[in-house]
Amino acid sequence: MKARLIQLVTLCIIVAPASAQTAITIREIVVSSDGKDTATGTPAGPFATIERARDEVRAMRKAGTLPPGGVTVTFHAGVYELAGTVVLTAEDSGTEAEPIIYRAAPGAAVRLSGGKRLSGWKVVTDPAVLDRLDPAARGHVVQVDLNAHGVSDFGKMGGGFGLDGGPGLELYFRDRPQTISRYPNEGFITIADVHGPTTIDRPRAKACVEGDVSYDPGAADRLARWKDEQEPWALGYWLHDWAEQRQRIASIDPATKRMTLEKPYHHYGYRKGGWFYGFNLLCEIDRPGEWYLDREAGTIYFWPPDADTKPIEDGEATVSVLDTLVSINGAQHVTFQGFTFEAARGTAIRIEHARGNRVEDCTLRNIGSWAVSISGERSGVYNCEVTGTGDGGIRLSGGDRRTLTAAHLTAENNHVHHWSRWNRMNRHGIALSGVGNRAANNLLHDSPHTAIHFSGNDHLIELNEIHRVCTESNDAGAIYAGRDWTMRGNVIRHNYLHHLSGFTGGRDRGCIGIYLDDLFSGVTITGNIFYDVTNAAYIGGGMDNRVENNIFIDCKPAVHVDARGLGWAHKWPGEWLREVKEKGTLSGVRFDQPPYSERYPELATMLTRTPPPPAPTGNIIARNIQFGGAWSDIEKPAAPFVTIEGNLLGVDPLFVDAAGARAGTSAGAFQLRGDSPALKAGAMGAVGFVRLPMERIGRQPRAGGTSTPK
Repeated sequence: MKARLIQLVTLCIIVAPASAQTAITIREIVVSSDGKDTATGTPAGPFATIERARDEVRAMRKAGTLPPGGVTVTFHAGVYELAGTVVLTAEDSGTEAEPIIYRAAPGAAVRLSGGKRLSGWKVVTDPAVLDRLDPAARGHVVQVDLNAHGVSDFGKMGGGFGLDGGPGLELYFRDRPQTISRYPNEGFITIADVHGPTTIDRPRAKACVEGDVSYDPGAADRLARWKDEQEPWALGYWLHDWAEQRQRIASIDPATKRMTLEKPYHHYGYRKGGWFYGFNLLCEIDRPGEWYLDREAGTIYFWPPDADTKPIEDGEATVSVLDTLVSINGAQHVTFQGFTFEAARGTAIRIEHARGNRVEDCTLRNIGSWAVSISGERSGVYNCEVTGTGDGGIRLSGGDRRTLTAAHLTAENNHVHHWSRWNRMNRHGIALSGVGNRAANNLLHDSPHTAIHFSGNDHLIELNEIHRVCTESNDAGAIYAGRDWTMRGNVIRHNYLHHLSGFTGGRDRGCIGIYLDDLFSGVTITGNIFYDVTNAAYIGGGMDNRVENNIFIDCKPAVHVDARGLGWAHKWPGEWLREVKEKGTLSGVRFDQPPYSERYPELATMLTRTPPPPAPTGNIIARNIQFGGAWSDIEKPAAPFVTIEGNLLGVDPLFVDAAGARAGTSAGAFQLRGDSPALKAGAMGAVGFVRLPMERIGRQPRAGGTSTPK
């Protein structure tokens, strides 16, 4: 062992403060795609796999020979198809002074893949298959045998609102997810009627429990083709605009234009006017990029992009095989830096019992579920790109709600886009839960549902830019939390939200900017910019929320407050107050005792205020700028309890770049000129409007991994 350790490369880094120089020794282990695990792990004899490098670090740690600067495992360029999930446990830990860093060599493209690259594609010639294909696809579709590549586990399809499940095996080509064959290619088919015997009392549309529906006659010819398909599926917004589910189709009756779905039925039911599309249909491969898996034969059928001009061999085709790429459970002070993680069926990186762990400067793409999930403390995701995930982006969970101890988990300076490919609703770009976590300087866009979701206490959501989300849903929020009186202390500040409107032709309220749903309370919304947002700042019956020093431009309206707890939503506060009476707790916490009574005094005295809850008392809307669009939508029962003061309404605030502000090009365009009426003494009350740090909003030039969990 000692001889092997001596062969490892030793790096010496000089840190030069004003008065002295300190040498820090770091050991470097080298991995190469053409290396050998029987080699020494040096530049002259690199290892071949990450597991071999991990075992070398583990042996060094066991021998007590970690150098003062820690260990760096450097990967040369290449694609590393993982044989299994890379597992790091407590025995693979570094320390704060001796971190373990797995990194791509500077400038090297290093891909850690959970997939299998495919070769041996052949043009489809089987007459039976050609007869089932759309005429437009014949001659373009190729096939490959997965069994010949050692892939026989295809996973199971499923999923939807409130459900686990995914697509199982997926196909990626030229580093992009390909589309399981569907109809229509864009948009949905309308449910013309429902026929289940068990009706649902719904005022706006006929609804029932059973999945027996008539479909739009305009789609009748297409659906008639599905009746002979091997395993047809449908994704539908069967009852609510925000609760999709994927279900297997039991039968199609072309004569009656009715479709029945397999049990279990959607737990909300089905309504006339809902919408769906069909997928996993060989007969619906009708454009480049679509594919279908015959699970019985283990054969993929695929219409490659550019098939008329380029052979499929000009691009790399990969199917996902592994569920998780990296599992860190109990290992501390471990960093992954500079990699591309791809082709996982589940969550790419899972970090549990974290402390001092980092994922930075990485690309996480083409993932079946989440990109990164972290639980623990003082860890985070920095400077990464997340795209093409089946579920969400970054999930952070940590902190103790009983003691209000913060976890200090962080998602900072990431670019998260085009997530929720599979499960469309309630899979978030960034999700914060627990106590004291932070999402900052992230750019989030292009998703069917919520960008940032938070639950718990004392989270900070700041300096993010969000646009083009909630594109497939209504009654949804770009930043969202709901249904709890005790989850207080959350601050949403200095974010830029723009071009948010919800699903085209949808019902209800479209996309909301910041949505405090179902009596959520104690949130500070300050210093944000809202441009072209439907219902920008929305208080859904909660208490003690503050909407201050924000800019609202062309919003419809800027602010909303209702009193739902006194009306249609009285059931929830009734249950909460009954818990207080019977158990002395609220949402399971001692809300009137330390630390809650000290941290949130308004909560401690909630029951003695006049009027008592669920009246939406304590909400303050002050010193905001509103120009264009509409100002407020305050429900009559809520109006007596809302303090509205010092707002500049309907007056041109004089932005430094008026044209840019109207185009919504960047947050900087909304900086106020020196002669702005909002900055005049006393114009908006005694304090006046406070300038926003426009230059700090949004994703910043690469931070270089300098951000540290605190």
